[in-house]
Amino acid sequence: MSSILHLSNLLARKEISSVELTKKYLSAINNINPSINAYISVTEEMALLQAQKADDMRKQLKGDAPLLLGIPMALKDNLAVRGFQTTCCSKTLENFKSTYTATAVQKLFNNGAILLGKTNMDEFAMGSYSNTGIFGATFNPYDTAKSAGGSSGGSAAAVSSKIAPYTLGTDTGGSARQPASFCGVVGYKPTYGTVSRYGAVALASSFDQISPIASTVKDCAIVYDTIKGFDINDMTTIKQNYAPCLDKINGNVKGVKIGIATKMFENCSKDVVDSVYRAIETYRGLGAEIVDITIPTIELALPIYYIIGCAEISSNFGRYDGIRYGYKTNKSYKDIDDMISKTRSEAFGDDVKRRIMLGIYFLSKNNFNEYYLKAIQLRNELTSDFENVFKQCDLIISPTTPTTALAFDFNPDNVVDKYKADICVVIANVCGLPAISLPCGTDSNGLPVGMQLIGPKNSDSRVLNTAFAFENTANLKLNPTLGGVTYDI
Repeated sequence: MSSILHLSNLLARKEISSVELTKKYLSAINNINPSINAYISVTEEMALLQAQKADDMRKQLKGDAPLLLGIPMALKDNLAVRGFQTTCCSKTLENFKSTYTATAVQKLFNNGAILLGKTNMDEFAMGSYSNTGIFGATFNPYDTAKSAGGSSGGSAAAVSSKIAPYTLGTDTGGSARQPASFCGVVGYKPTYGTVSRYGAVALASSFDQISPIASTVKDCAIVYDTIKGFDINDMTTIKQNYAPCLDKINGNVKGVKIGIATKMFENCSKDVVDSVYRAIETYRGLGAEIVDITIPTIELALPIYYIIGCAEISSNFGRYDGIRYGYKTNKSYKDIDDMISKTRSEAFGDDVKRRIMLGIYFLSKNNFNEYYLKAIQLRNELTSDFENVFKQCDLIISPTTPTTALAFDFNPDNVVDKYKADICVVIANVCGLPAISLPCGTDSNGLPVGMQLIGPKNSDSRVLNTAFAFENTANLKLNPTLGGVTYDI
């Protein structure tokens, strides 16, 4: 697969120029994307201009170049880029153009990153299969009859099929880690507040986190090091000393205590459980200490997530009223309330409507104390339980998802069963913890299995280093059916 470090070395040795590299990716997108629908737009003109600028900058540099200088990437289409469409794959924003650039994206641009285009997603990042947006579903590069996961499915599929070296997704309830697991790549959700959310279209503000997706752990660390930091435009960002994580990645996990909560393995397929336990034995062989842990309130994570999440969605989505920007109904209406009702009914998909209505229900006068306030209290209790657990261990290991990539005709008995697929990943969002998904094997059909590592707040370096230790030792060779750019240039 692609590697930022490999490509950066090629560029530094002048074995390829950024313009040549960018053209290779644009050609690969043209060939591969029709089969997987990872990109919904390609910014070819901008990419070539940025690539030429990167080549010019490299010629003028006297010292070491930024690792991302001249390397292409892609962005989930809920991240703002000035002058370009940010649709969130919704009819609501189908023709909306951003008037500013997201802080995390601007930091990439400042370091010489090149934008190839915007990637597909579930509508407004609500979904787990990247099949609810207006541009159609994203298909898994390992098997196009399977889902790429969601909501950052386009971002994960682009990296997996080698039509982007890395991408930025967002992770509100596993939306970067779950598709990374399905597509056999690495998805990293940083500690909440270490990456600015300014310019990421808000879903559930206390959960949302911009997250890198790449083919290796070190690549995720490079991107995270670039985009992290306090931002005056996002007052939830943390003011602290941000040391580079990449410098602390050495693969040494001797003495690291890794916790196993058996509850997180329940209802998982045998292939998934077996793969993760083999990874656990790899860690044991590397000198890590494996300990059993119990998290008393872990089963409450999913209802906490959906109650608070839907409440925040209903609040955030009040702005889509057809008055200030976005879609407005073409039908006649009798007053402004009727106009807003028709606009929102026509523009939002079923999953968006469902979560808005649930949020309104949870926040209503009669239900506020019973649902929303209680969920907030239980969130604090769950966070406290994790703080206590991390006195017993340094990290927690689990499957990322209960199964490998699911077929598009997957049809659970009810919506709640559909949401249960997020049981392992939502914990990190509810508690604001850093978490990573990386491949740890394949199932009997050759589909990737993802494992997850979760650490306490601000343990990003440890999470990344522990993930690298397994990746470096296991040296898995995953081969998606579809592949774009080759890297033996």
